[in-house]
Amino acid sequence: MSFFAGNRRGTTSLLPSISPRPRPRKSSSFISTPSSSSFSPSFFPSSRRRNTFFSFIPSPNSFIFTVSFVVFFVFFVIVLLLYGFPHLSSSSSPVTVISSSRHSSIPRTPRVRRSQINGTVEAVVDITTKDLYDRIEFSDLDGGAWKQGWEVKYVGDEWDDEKLKVFVVPHSHNDPGWKMTVEEYYNAQSKNILDTIVDTLSWNKRRKFIWEEMSYLERWWRDASNSKRELFIKLVKDGQLEIVGGGWVMNDEANSHYFSIIEQMIAGNMWLNDTIGVVPRNAWAIDPFGYSSTMAYLLRRMGFQNMLIQRTHYEVKKELALHKNLEYIWRQNWDVAETTDIFVHMMPFYSYDIPHTCGPEPAICCQFDFARTRGFNYEFCPWGKHPEEINSENVKERALLLLDQYKKKSTLYRTNTLLVPLGDDFRYVNAKEADAQFQNYEQLFEYINSNSTLNAQVQFGTLDDYFQTLRDEASRINYGRHDEVGSGEIEGFPSLSGDFFTYADRQQDYWSGYYVSRPFFKAVDRVLEQTLRASDILFGLVLGYCQNLPCTKLPFSFSYKLIAARRNLALFQHHDGVTGTAKNHVVEDYGVRMHTSLQDLQLFMSKAIEILLDHEKTDSVMQSMFEPEQVRSAYDVQPMHKSLSILDGHIHSVVLFNPLEQTRDEIVMTIVDKPDVCVFLTNWSCVESQISPEWKHDGMKLFSGKHRLYWKASVPAVGLQTYYIASGMSNCKTAKPAELRYSIDDAFTFACPIPYVCTKLVGDMAEINNNFQTLTFDVKYGLLQKTMYKDGSEIILSEEISMYSSYGSGAYLFKPTDEARSVIEGGGTLIISEGSHIKELYSYPKTEWNNPPISHSTRIYNGEGTVQGFLIEKEYHVEIGSHEFNDKEVIARFKTSINNQRVFYSDLNGFQMSRRERYNKIPLQGNYYPMPSLAFLQDPKGYRFSVHSRQSVGAASLKNGWLEMMLDRRLVNDDNRGLGQGVMDNRPMKMIFHIINELNNSVLDPATASSTASSLQPSILSHLVGAHLNYPMHAFVTKEQRKMLSLLSSSSPSKIFSPLQSPLPCDLHIVGFKIPRPLWFTHMSPTDLRFALIFQRRGWDSSYSKAGHVLQCSNLVDQPVDLFSMFKHLAVSNLKPTSLNLLHDDTDMLGYSHEQQQGHILLPPMELQAYKLDLRVRTDAI
Repeated sequence: MSFFAGNRRGTTSLLPSISPRPRPRKSSSFISTPSSSSFSPSFFPSSRRRNTFFSFIPSPNSFIFTVSFVVFFVFFVIVLLLYGFPHLSSSSSPVTVISSSRHSSIPRTPRVRRSQINGTVEAVVDITTKDLYDRIEFSDLDGGAWKQGWEVKYVGDEWDDEKLKVFVVPHSHNDPGWKMTVEEYYNAQSKNILDTIVDTLSWNKRRKFIWEEMSYLERWWRDASNSKRELFIKLVKDGQLEIVGGGWVMNDEANSHYFSIIEQMIAGNMWLNDTIGVVPRNAWAIDPFGYSSTMAYLLRRMGFQNMLIQRTHYEVKKELALHKNLEYIWRQNWDVAETTDIFVHMMPFYSYDIPHTCGPEPAICCQFDFARTRGFNYEFCPWGKHPEEINSENVKERALLLLDQYKKKSTLYRTNTLLVPLGDDFRYVNAKEADAQFQNYEQLFEYINSNSTLNAQVQFGTLDDYFQTLRDEASRINYGRHDEVGSGEIEGFPSLSGDFFTYADRQQDYWSGYYVSRPFFKAVDRVLEQTLRASDILFGLVLGYCQNLPCTKLPFSFSYKLIAARRNLALFQHHDGVTGTAKNHVVEDYGVRMHTSLQDLQLFMSKAIEILLDHEKTDSVMQSMFEPEQVRSAYDVQPMHKSLSILDGHIHSVVLFNPLEQTRDEIVMTIVDKPDVCVFLTNWSCVESQISPEWKHDGMKLFSGKHRLYWKASVPAVGLQTYYIASGMSNCKTAKPAELRYSIDDAFTFACPIPYVCTKLVGDMAEINNNFQTLTFDVKYGLLQKTMYKDGSEIILSEEISMYSSYGSGAYLFKPTDEARSVIEGGGTLIISEGSHIKELYSYPKTEWNNPPISHSTRIYNGEGTVQGFLIEKEYHVEIGSHEFNDKEVIARFKTSINNQRVFYSDLNGFQMSRRERYNKIPLQGNYYPMPSLAFLQDPKGYRFSVHSRQSVGAASLKNGWLEMMLDRRLVNDDNRGLGQGVMDNRPMKMIFHIINELNNSVLDPATASSTASSLQPSILSHLVGAHLNYPMHAFVTKEQRKMLSLLSSSSPSKIFSPLQSPLPCDLHIVGFKIPRPLWFTHMSPTDLRFALIFQRRGWDSSYSKAGHVLQCSNLVDQPVDLFSMFKHLAVSNLKPTSLNLLHDDTDMLGYSHEQQQGHILLPPMELQAYKLDLRVRTDAI
């Protein structure tokens, strides 16, 4: 029978249920302290009693005795220092373990390693994931009963001195959408599961349970009676029921951006604290498909102490288990101060279901899943032996069989405290099922616990029970090894850095397909993220300026929709949401939710900008005069630019909102339906502008009939700027048309659009250039070949568009049958447009298909002193929705001249970079990695080639100098990971990448600078490019055009809004500015700190700083930024640092090492810091 048995992989909106309250419920500690009655009296060994040594010594009566005593005492101290205190045996008298909200770290001097590449220092750890990959052979040996391991044995005396303490942790994994929508799952299963948990735990205080997903708990809370709610709270407070993680969902860790992860954790943790009065400190992530070190960092800065993970490469699990390193301290590789350390438990086996959690032999463990019997709707054990109901006749044999598995599993870990999860997907759906599990296990526990010769104590427990007991044992017994770096967080365990991508669960089945599956909705996710962030900023600014004015009506009336938008973004971070691994109708449900919130947010922003330009506006809830410049007509279509129609003598106003913390000088664009227009600034000075034709993905009619209008805009940091687009104005030059050059496929004709001048391209190569670089293209194929710089240096880029054919690929897996094959044939259509602001090459290529699956544009900008002037913009229009592209996966690849020596770097969650190395011992699909926003190649000569993305994709460097990104995939078959379908719901989409080439400013030694560092950082320019791409300016246009004369004669409000005293330094990023509890705003006093700010100090590579100087970037260095004087007209009061989930004000327990100066930001590079504060309009401001 198959070893890999198991459930998985083996519209009513979730509207807010919050009603305004005067105060949030306060939690006295991180999590409720379990009552002493919840622990078995004989379970825990005695604490180490430290009686005063001198009490055993009689008073000395002689000098000899005194000398002898001194010598003995010195020797005793030396022994203690070398070996520590001896531990007492488990037979000692018991003591109650108190669940503490915090613990003290052990003082120590961290070790550091200095990089030979850029002089940066890295943390020293015992294990890196790179070392693991270098060491593991990936031979997939058959281990027997434990197929991915070995035959586990034990002697039998391992528990003589320290009893085996087993915590069996009942749980139910509830996906907020997968095969059914979140609402369908709730009605069919999750509601009943939560009812069952409350009832069965209330009947028996020895029973325990853990719960993770707040999206379901909040939904259940709305339906639950008051008595059910009170019972639930009591169970949590008494320690029978633990909330683990407590995020809105159990988020994906490959595709999700760190902003969205923080958002979903705040959504869940804050609801939990406000409703039940607890905040989790233990994280539980059993189902994400690989793990990011960013998540470990965020959890630590949210006050979490411990975390559990499951889905890591099976060969990595085996290697760690062989050396008893499945429990470790996870440290960020840039953290030389060891402040990010968090304790991790990695589950050792294939799955989190019951057959793969009690021990190494699933055929035996399955016999103890008592819901796999007749009368239940679960799969029978596929190994042929099925569960037997426990009775007095068989309890001994069954208990010893189970205990044997527990003991075997225990040998894979260092301590004698063992965790055994007891659950699966959507389990404990009714009382009958719960009783089948609990009652049978209670009989097994009773037999084991009543036989002292077995040296084991087994009981139901929570995750907190387990971690507290383990920490207690580790404090008594030193499990550390010689020369082990370890951690001051907890002694006896190794330290580890790195991440756990790419996940493989068996053979060569690598889960790299989900990095790209459903790319359309991955793009919508990022649009919703940046729109929510911008809306939160505007929401906070409106309330900051309008606290006692009529314009407060707008944010108060919008509060419910703002909360719903936060929760809809949070919901999509679920590990079957943003991953693209759900059923079609579930994906549609996610899409509709996100689309609804996008419309709500854009409507709010349209009104908010009007208020910020005119604080005295009283009709703030009425119809706005503005509308978004980009809109979506449905959840599953691309956004469209509003085309402005302007009569002679009329104007349209365009308001730009800059959501970034630096002043933004940028070439902006809007669509107009005629070319003879011009652009004015608010002082009626004319702004130079350009028009170019708008192209579309249609070989028969490339010109849409509309025009793109470009001009250079300057918008204050986190501010607004108004421009006017006019027609028929004699005092302003109309936009200058671009000049067109073209090469047309013989099958088509080209009609030069009016008023452009068109000439035919001559020669095999074509160029476009700006003041920084010259791009060269192959005219026959329409592909980029190289870029040359003013100093004469050049980099070969050699663009390629190819497809993989695959068999066995699905929503999760990528399983190509061979190398990717180029799909571009010679002779397609190519059009170059060159103007004063932007130069573009548009290619509609020739392929073997009549309708090519892709067209693309390459753009460079002429913006002096702008970020855009340094980049190359690539836009791909992808359409593979027809059956001729079945089992095809599309990539864009760049074959550069950079000698990257098998190494490239990709980002983790948009927060930090991770080193990736191509291994020949791993198949092609295993060398693909997540690229949420950035990847780069670098060589010993200092050349760096970086590609920024505005959505998550998969990336690889399969040969020297190559970097490829997968764009879309269409797959007919299911990949046997439980979804039950392929991925066939492709939608036309556009993907944009920004490319920069940089040269190291310092002199490098090629012998030592060989891309070995694990913590290379982007340059300051690269950070700015990524910020501009992922946080674009938001444009709003007037719904109706106005006559120019009427506008000149009217007393119009201000056309600019600039809230900051000055732009922030380039390496200080406002992650979020928000009002966490908008519904409570009017019920809270300023002392309640109603606003929140989250900052990030960007880590950047100073050896690539040349462009930063050109852009006149200041950086934070070691100079603090004064928050009290951050705003022009708003006074900051009651500022207080807090955790990233905004719930803990004790920053010591969060691990921070930097000094918290009152009102000043002084962050080390890479750190995030949140603040709670209040804002008031300055009395002398307006």
